[in-house]
Amino acid sequence: MPEVVRSVEISAPPSGVWRWLSTQQGLRRWLAPDIEIDLRVGGAYRMLGADGQTWISGTVLELVPEGRLVLSWQEEQAGWVHPARLVITLEPITSGTRVRLVHDGFAGIGKPGWAETWEAYERGADKHEVLHRLARAVPTGGA
Repeated sequence: MPEVVRSVEISAPPSGVWRWLSTQQGLRRWLAPDIEIDLRVGGAYRMLGADGQTWISGTVLELVPEGRLVLSWQEEQAGWVHPARLVITLEPITSGTRVRLVHDGFAGIGKPGWAETWEAYERGADKHEVLHRLARAVPTGGA
């Protein structure tokens, strides 16, 4: 199943990284400056995508403190029948935290040409450097 996977290591413990995933203000700092999100399982969110043109919306599927944030992910007005997912996991490591971002579910969005969508997300992951923005936002100083 096609996925877009990126990771970054941050010199801060998972508790220090988690606050940037578990608050609307934190998510606005690195994910999307205009995100509106109800951060509870089943809560809705909406934001302008990194391309500055595509609106993304969905719901919070999982919220595991200091461990994992999972969102359904659907491009509005793009012909998606079903959402994909965005999975962000935090793993404690000796130097701090490994943050892993996975976009998956592209084959199931119900859109002809979904492979092109996946390829665009693969290119966008490098272009928009979302995890590097997170790493810059988190105060570091060793684990």
